[in-house]
This record gives sequence, structure tokens and C-alpha cells, in this order.
Amino acid sequence: MLFSDTGGGHRSAGEAVIQAIEERYPNQFQIQFVDAFKDYAPPPLNYLPALYPDMVRYPTLWKVGYRLLDGRRRAQVLNRSAWLYVRRAMNRLIKEHSADLVVSFHPLFIAPYLYAERNPRIPFIVVVTDLVSTPAFWFNKQVDLTLVPTEEARQRALQNGLPPDRVQVTGLPVDQRFCAPVDNRNRFRSELGWPEDLPMVLLVGGGEGMGPLLETARAIAALDCELGLAVVTGRNTRLRQELQKFDWEIPTFLYGFERRMPQLMRAADLIVTKAGPGTIIEAVNSHLPMVLYSRLPGQEDGNVDYVMDNGLGVWAPGPRQSALAVRRWLRSPGLLEDATQRCRQIARPDAADRIAEAIAGTFRESRSPASPDGRYSASAQRSAR
Repeated sequence: MLFSDTGGGHRSAGEAVIQAIEERYPNQFQIQFVDAFKDYAPPPLNYLPALYPDMVRYPTLWKVGYRLLDGRRRAQVLNRSAWLYVRRAMNRLIKEHSADLVVSFHPLFIAPYLYAERNPRIPFIVVVTDLVSTPAFWFNKQVDLTLVPTEEARQRALQNGLPPDRVQVTGLPVDQRFCAPVDNRNRFRSELGWPEDLPMVLLVGGGEGMGPLLETARAIAALDCELGLAVVTGRNTRLRQELQKFDWEIPTFLYGFERRMPQLMRAADLIVTKAGPGTIIEAVNSHLPMVLYSRLPGQEDGNVDYVMDNGLGVWAPGPRQSALAVRRWLRSPGLLEDATQRCRQIARPDAADRIAEAIAGTFRESRSPASPDGRYSASAQRSAR
């Protein structure tokens, strides 16, 4: 399984699928989870995981780069141009990680793997971790099975030339702790020490604590309504230290990098977050309505549409607008309950299990007699689903 820490979604999706495989098929598979950028890519590509948090702090440049590189033909040209540079690294990765099946959770590893010196009879599966605005790099007709999170992503796959029988909508895999039935929120609040008599707002900025978290937290705290606030700053220790200097007007709880995000989401009434795909789906599976305060231009534009079109939350960019949206929702319990119900209806808590089944089924069928071209048959792919 290939991933990279260029954003938290690739790793967390892979970990969720590994968890599902190990629970559904104990001791049947040996899984190698490889950060292909960090462990194999030549300089400067091997520095991308470390540089990613700084890169996304310049949204205008990110948007320009996304627009320039997205597109079927442009992706093909770039992949072919980069191949000579990464060829040795990818061939070494394949040689050092002998496998019976390969899964990629990152779009930039797909073409290099397909170009490399590999056994074409070994199935290759791609798990797409972008919700709607899926870059063309995700899609290649030589991939045996592409698993996408939404119908919108499936349509993008078909527009990029993938055969319909090799694309399946599974949902986006997230940690199973987000997928357990949501029971009494007060139980989780008691464990966290949160007040049980106030609506609680959870403010997050991803694992790196990105976006205007400080300004948004201060704007929410200054609202003329009763509420509590929990702020998760991730690995951004400087931001957490800044937040600790304030005398907060409302009950406020500050966290750094948290392993208890499922509990935090289950204890909150509303989440304020950037439009990252993983956080959105974690919130949906936790039946937690959301206010989106920022998004990564291009790549996360479709995520905003997904949330609004499905009635899961609102788009309120900037600290002031986010705070006003929080006040409006907390003063309209009916709107909040409607969004909670929409989360329940649209949630796919079985996504990781479905992907695990597809992987196991594809592996079993790959051991069946091969088709004349050396690949396993289309009927085998369908049975894997």
C-alpha cells in the first residue's frame, strides 16, 4: 500500500483500510504500508511531506498550480516528463517490496508504478481520497480497479476515460471509531470534562492547525450567545501557546495533536473546519453538522459544494462570517437537527469494509486463470465488488 503524508487524508484512509482488512481477514494478509515520497523519491520530491504544510499556506499559488496541472492530457504529459527522473526510485521500490497486490492512496504514484518494471498480472487498485474535485492524476485506464468516495468522483473518472466496470463508489474510508453508532453525547462530554448544559462548538484546522484558527476562535468566543468552545491546533504548537494567553469569555478547551477526535466529534453539537475531505467525512459519520471557514482552491472547491448541496453544513469563509454562522445555527435548533439528519442519511460508515472486501476479492480472483492478455478477467473484477 502506497501513501504519502502530503496532507493527512492519504495516511488516514490507508490506515482505516488496513484496520478493516485485519479485522475482517485476520492473519490472511501481510501488509506493507510505504511512504513512497519520503522513503524512495529522489530529491527534492522526498521533501514534499515536510514541505506540504508550508505549500498550502499560499492558496493563490496552489490554485494556479492546480489549474495548470489538472486535465487528462496535461497529467499525461507531466507523468511522462517526470518518469525519467523517478524511474530508478520506483523500480527500487517494487524490487524491495515484492507484492501480490498493490494499492495506491496517492495520485502521484499511479503512473510511475504503471510505467515501472513490474509484473502486469499483479492487480493494481487505486483508492481515491478526494471527494469531488478529483485531479486527473487519480485516473488511469491501466488500473485494474479504482475506488471512489462519491458519485461525483465516479463521473470524473468516466470523463477521464476509465471503463465503467473498473470504477466503484465505496465512500471515503475513515477510522472505524468515527463510524460507530452515535449515542448520548453527554457521555463523551463527561469523559472530556465539557459542560453538559451548553451547546459545544468544535474548531479544527487539520493535523497541522492550518487556517485562521486564532481569529476564528476569538470571533466565536465574542458571540452574544451561550456556548462552549473546543479548539484543536494539531501540530501547531505555536498557535496553541498563543491561544493559552487569552482570558476566554466562554468555557474553552484547547488541544494539540489529538488521538481522541472521534470522542471530540461525538461530544460536539457543531464543527467549524476547513473543507478537507477526511474531516468532512469524519463529521458526517459522527452526525455532526459543519461550518466551513476555508478551503484549498481548486482541489477542495467541490468539497464545499458537496457539503452545501447535501445539506450537511454551510460555507462561511473568514472568522467573522464563521462566527455569525455559528450563532445562526445555534439559535435555530431546527436547522441544526435537519443537518444532523442529513449526515445520518448520507453517511457511509462501511466504506473501509467495502474497500477491504474489494481488495480481498480482487486478490482471490487474481489467482484464477488469467485472461489471454495476461490480466485477470472483467468478470473477476465484478465479482470482487
